[in-house]
Amino acid sequence: MPEERTETTATPSAERRPRRRPDARLIAVHPPEAAAVIELTGDEVVIGREEGSIQHRTLSRRHLAVRWDAASWARVAVDLGSKNGSAVDSVPLAGAPRVLRDGAVVRAGEVLLVYEEGDLEDQPDLADAVPGRAAPTRQLRLALARAAADPAPVLLLGETGTGKEWIARALHRASGRRGPFLAVSCAELSGELMASQLFGHARGAFTGAEQARPGLFRSAAGGTLLLDEIGELPAPLQPKLLRVLQEGEVLPIGENRPVAVDVRVIAATHAPLEDLVERGTFRRDLYARLAFWVVPVPPLRVRRADILDWIGRLTSAFADKREKIAAQPMFTPDAAEALLTAPWPENLRGVDRLVHRLASRPADAGYVGVDEVRPFIEVVAPAPALTSTPAPVRPPAPSKEELEALLARLGSVRAVAKHLGRDRRQIYRWLKAFGLRSSETEE
Repeated sequence: MPEERTETTATPSAERRPRRRPDARLIAVHPPEAAAVIELTGDEVVIGREEGSIQHRTLSRRHLAVRWDAASWARVAVDLGSKNGSAVDSVPLAGAPRVLRDGAVVRAGEVLLVYEEGDLEDQPDLADAVPGRAAPTRQLRLALARAAADPAPVLLLGETGTGKEWIARALHRASGRRGPFLAVSCAELSGELMASQLFGHARGAFTGAEQARPGLFRSAAGGTLLLDEIGELPAPLQPKLLRVLQEGEVLPIGENRPVAVDVRVIAATHAPLEDLVERGTFRRDLYARLAFWVVPVPPLRVRRADILDWIGRLTSAFADKREKIAAQPMFTPDAAEALLTAPWPENLRGVDRLVHRLASRPADAGYVGVDEVRPFIEVVAPAPALTSTPAPVRPPAPSKEELEALLARLGSVRAVAKHLGRDRRQIYRWLKAFGLRSSETEE
């Protein structure tokens, strides 16, 4: 009898499996009248007046092409002998193709376009709350839409100035919760004061507690509480916050019965929270409770298609606050290109500084040139170290009575160390020398 053979279907290896070209597009962002979104499909897309997608006096009939290059598995930009030239990220296209990376700024004459990769999935219902055309902004809206309806905690991760509190407010509105939105920075208060502010206290619970206070958790009942700079939450408060998240109840200072609370918690930080967990300064179980939904807030430098729109948006907000009429700034092509390719280390705070300066220009000042925007977008190098650094001036060592009074007034060793400009270990050494005790354990 012939040998029986069983046929099997093998799964192709990752190397042999055909890859799919990434979806991509060019978003025209300057000048305003040239606004367009050009989908990059097929092997070649030509930009120029002949193609009809963008009409501008500085474009040639066939200005530049974006081609698919199978060898590099990427799209490349090629100038087609244009009269006014082309560039990618401010580097002229001198006859040779240039690979386009996600976020590249393409210049054709005086028209500026941002190259983006990724699909176009979006959550349009959040477009007003979280505005922007850039792909990372659309991804942010999708993440917020998924998290909004779930009452579980959300952890917002992003650099300083990316608008995490503004994003938290948008998430609160999208959640449909009827209670208020409240926010507190965990970096601003000492442990004892923060415990009172978060969880409340009974009358007479401590010196100065002349009347009972509900605390932020109870004040935000039915709503949302943002704990900003969560990485700065003092160690003694971390287990108390964990209990609130686990049990849904708070124990006010001076009370012996917990109070049930219904609050959506959003935590935000620019610190690498997972690194703090590994170093042992942030509880792993608390991190796990806060990170049911982790939403990265992208920095402005990866949202290049949104930068000029944000300048216009913040200009309008500046005028509204002052009940003024402020004309939208008009930028020269060089100035707009510099703004689009800038690193923006301060993110939206940097844009706000620029807007405040531009708002002081005379109404008939004309176009904003590159020299006017350069001071706001150049990264300042750190000052060189001094050859001899003077020792910092510190308060003298406190007496026993002074140290005891400071500890009673400020509420924690951490706060006393900050007040005196000393390391916490030094405070513990003084406490031991004076025979004083603290409820906190030495780290």
